[in-house]
Amino acid sequence: MTVTGVQLQEYLAGLDYPVSREDLIRWGQENGASTALLQMLQALPPEQFNSPDELNAALPTPT
Repeated sequence: MTVTGVQLQEYLAGLDYPVSREDLIRWGQENGASTALLQMLQALPPEQFNSPDELNAALPTPT
């Protein structure tokens, strides 16, 4: 199962920005994220995201 950027944003609704990759992974672990979602978060670059748009831009594109 792949997770789309839209699904990720729906899952992360209510999260306050800016956030780091580690913040996103912790949020996912604490909120019962699927393995696919956690893998997507772990694949993000180790930087801070200031908005949902920045986070979407950093997501890997499906092949």
